Formats: sequence, structure tokens, C-alpha cells
Amino acid sequence: MSAPDSDQMSPTPTPSAETQDGLARPAGTSNQDGATRPSDLVRDELPEVSTTPTDPNLAPPTEEQVLEALKEVVDPELMVNIVDLGLVYGVDIDDKANVLLDMTLTSPTCPLTDQLEWGAQAALDGIANEVTINWVWLPPWSLDRITDEGREQLRYIGFNV
Repeated sequence: MSAPDSDQMSPTPTPSAETQDGLARPAGTSNQDGATRPSDLVRDELPEVSTTPTDPNLAPPTEEQVLEALKEVVDPELMVNIVDLGLVYGVDIDDKANVLLDMTLTSPTCPLTDQLEWGAQAALDGIANEVTINWVWLPPWSLDRITDEGREQLRYIGFNV
């Protein structure tokens, strides 16, 4: 038997990235021990909301129409829509039917931000030309923001609110 070549025995070098603390870590990792975090492995591939071009003749929706449409967007963790959860802080509609939403999350570290943003854009497709979400953190979300309907929905699934 012959001994394997030395290049067959050494591991293939992995690309590394230098971090703020000056340490080189394998690409795709960000903690100090070089381990990959579960969140590094998740890549949200959400479908396009609309291929419909902007309609210059689209009448601007009312705030009530926007809020009613947003009731279709359900928080996947709490199973209550974002309006009744009190996540929508404000609605601004311009004369070109563009909608700006001031929204928050139950937690600033919520991993579902992209999904809620996509859901809001999909819900408003057809009544708004463009939807922009301005994520706000003040005032912080609290249980006081949940509507009576939202509380009823939460009680139905077992929460004591």
C-alpha cells in the first residue's frame, strides 16, 4: 500500500471573512466560535406581489379600505390579523394611490418581518399602486394595542387576554 499524497490528506480550505473584531471566520458564520446560526441558513424566497404596472387612473383607497384589506394579513405566530393585533400604527395615502404604512412588530427581533411585509403588499395589491412599510419601534407594542376582536380571537385559541 502506498501512502496518500499530502494534498489528499489536508482539508480543503474554506473561505473566510474578517469580522469587526479582526478575527477571520468561515464565510456564512458570524459568531465567535465559527458555528453557523440557524438564521444564517434561512433564505426567504417570497413570490412577487404583483406584475401589474402602476395604474395612473387608480383612485386612492380610503384608510378604512386599507385597514379592511390588511385584516387578511395574519401574524403566523399568534394567528390574529395585524390590524386587530394593533401592529398598524398609521396609514398615509397620497393622491397617486400610494400607501405608506407605519407598522411595528410584537418584538423587534421578530423573524417574520419579510413575511408580514409581503402579506401587506399582497393584500393591498389592486387598491394601491405602491405599498411602503415604515417599521417603527416607538411607542413599543403592548397588549393594550390589541382590539376587542383580536382579544376574542386570542381567547378562542387559548390565550388569556
